[in-house]
Amino acid sequence: MPKLVLFNKPYHVLSQFTDEAGRKTLADFIKIKCIYPAGRLDYDSEGLLVLTDNGQLQSLISHPKYKLNKTYWAQVEGQINSNDCQKLINGVELKDGPARAIKCKPIVPPNLWDRIPPIRQRQTVADSWVELSIAEGRNRQVRRMTAAIGFPTLRLVRAQIGQLNIQDIGLGETKTLTGKTAADLFNQVLKGPQ
Repeated sequence: MPKLVLFNKPYHVLSQFTDEAGRKTLADFIKIKCIYPAGRLDYDSEGLLVLTDNGQLQSLISHPKYKLNKTYWAQVEGQINSNDCQKLINGVELKDGPARAIKCKPIVPPNLWDRIPPIRQRQTVADSWVELSIAEGRNRQVRRMTAAIGFPTLRLVRAQIGQLNIQDIGLGETKTLTGKTAADLFNQVLKGPQ
């Protein structure tokens, strides 16, 4: 039976199982054999990473055709508001082409684990949090989008992919979903665990 493994990736962990430079990898946290990431999460980003032992499922989750929304919580420098969010929804121009958020709203700081090392606080510059969803996953896209409207990202946490989320998954921990077929598990990504 195919399986999906949801992993709450800590800061400064590579989204791969090996690294010649000696940095922390998935192998430091995940002892399940023969699973592979369905997509990536930057080294300096945290949160949900989905892995699977099924190539078909991996392709379905990462294929642009399905445009699975990815939802992020971003701590940004400055006080972001709903007008700023509208700019992200309307779209911004990045070096590799236009990018837009599917949804965006300012939020209160989410109840998260402490990041190690902590975010550097500046007494003269306030920060705020925003939740935004994108359908793509270009390199460092969310960070580049918030910077494009004048709000550099200080901390970035992926909270959800499709209907799968990090709720009830501790930092550095996994949750495994199994199904009779890859299609069963892909439906969980689209509609949520039953």
